[in-house]
Amino acid sequence: MLLTAFAALLLLAVLLSSLAHRTILSTAALFLVAGFVLGDGVLGVISLTAADPLVATLSELALFAVLFTDGMRVGWQDLRSAWRLPGRALGWGLPLTLVITAVGAHYLLGLGWIESLLVGAILAPTDPVFAAALVGNEKVPPRLRQLLNVESGVNDGLALPFVLVFLAIAAGSHDLHLGELALELGLGVLIGVAVPWLAIKLEQTRWFAASTQYEPLNALAIGLLVLAIGKATHGNLFLAAFSAGITVATFGPRQRESFEHFGELIAEVFKLAALLVFGALITPSLLAVGWQGWLFALGALALARPIAIWVSFLRAGLSLREQAAVAWFGPKGFASVVYGLLVLASGITAAPQVFQIVAVTIVTSILLHSSTDIVVARWFDDERGLPAWYGVARKIRGPKAKA
Repeated sequence: MLLTAFAALLLLAVLLSSLAHRTILSTAALFLVAGFVLGDGVLGVISLTAADPLVATLSELALFAVLFTDGMRVGWQDLRSAWRLPGRALGWGLPLTLVITAVGAHYLLGLGWIESLLVGAILAPTDPVFAAALVGNEKVPPRLRQLLNVESGVNDGLALPFVLVFLAIAAGSHDLHLGELALELGLGVLIGVAVPWLAIKLEQTRWFAASTQYEPLNALAIGLLVLAIGKATHGNLFLAAFSAGITVATFGPRQRESFEHFGELIAEVFKLAALLVFGALITPSLLAVGWQGWLFALGALALARPIAIWVSFLRAGLSLREQAAVAWFGPKGFASVVYGLLVLASGITAAPQVFQIVAVTIVTSILLHSSTDIVVARWFDDERGLPAWYGVARKIRGPKAKA
């Protein structure tokens, strides 16, 4: 039934895709809502629980695929020359978002400080998937698109150590394994750089050459190898994925170009499947968090991120329009889903409440951000930014100029 539902929804999404690109209609919201309706909470057509291995595996694969393809949009030279803005977002914006979210969880939801910090760490990462119209719009300033892309690619891996540390403290552990966490992050970056570099250099030797037909599969094979080695060595998969995408973009521009469209389609399929499964986990009882819970969810999106971004980008040279776009598009996505499931499986006392509030915030984020990306992207349309009289004056002036 899950496969049938996904296939039918995918066909519907394809048929509506042209309309979705022009309006606030969102394919992400379509799959999320469909999962909710078909899940145990409503029709019971798709029966899944958060403990089902399919849920965690699919969310992890979706996030890996998205980060790998996102990394390919940014070469090392581009990253090094434009690191100033992402550095502010990661160095100041991420911890500030975490702290502000934790304060809201403590005072609004009554959670203990450790559990509140855990909620803040889970909801701190951003996801560009639900702001696709903004990141992919060429009329949006390149530095803004690059900022959102790089920040969302790196902050997933950076938030993970905080999640694991706060989770260990909440579980009563006296050994936080900080050395192991550092090794996991470093190993993820090493795998993400070494594997694509060796694969690309191997193809560039005189003994090997990819045919035109198989060329798009080169980057796919690299991504699968990075995923497999990362899983086997317990390296950070999310940093490995993003690092691998950047490495392919830097050393294999031909491989990136041949894989670009194919890779985006793969990532889209994984993303939509994960949203369907996540929607099936949402039940009416899970959404019953009271007015405090909904107020927290809205505050985490409309206050925590904007305040953190405003502080982070003081005197950064961003226009008010750019800063507003960055502040709003801090959507919560697959990283938060994966981390929330990790907490749910941990067995800590507050696990159900933490997962519930995380799930409500993610649902709110998906519905709001995926429905407003088109609207905000139009802020940067040059023609829309001009006064109405300008177009009339230009038409009148045109014939005179020709005369």
